[in-house]
Amino acid sequence: MAGFGNGSRAHPRSRGRMGSRSGPDRATLGIVGLVCAIAGFFVLGIVLGPVAVICGWLGMGRSWAGSRPVPALVALVLGAIDTLLALVWVAGAAGPGGGLF
Repeated sequence: MAGFGNGSRAHPRSRGRMGSRSGPDRATLGIVGLVCAIAGFFVLGIVLGPVAVICGWLGMGRSWAGSRPVPALVALVLGAIDTLLALVWVAGAAGPGGGLF
């Protein structure tokens, strides 16, 4: 009988589950990053931009070499643009003019 802390399985997490991201997981991260990047242009760009960059980077398999999935690469680029625009907007809002316009 298995009690608390005495599981019936010797190793509940096999090594296969703890490895690198597989194809579908990377595709999902690329799509999530793409959605965050597009939404970041309209709301919370300072938060969603870096999230898109991180999801895009993880979706690319954390390397620049080899084939790159298109949604992950687009998420990385749009997330970087989104982050830069948000930082420019914050810097402009802190200046004497009170904003960009």
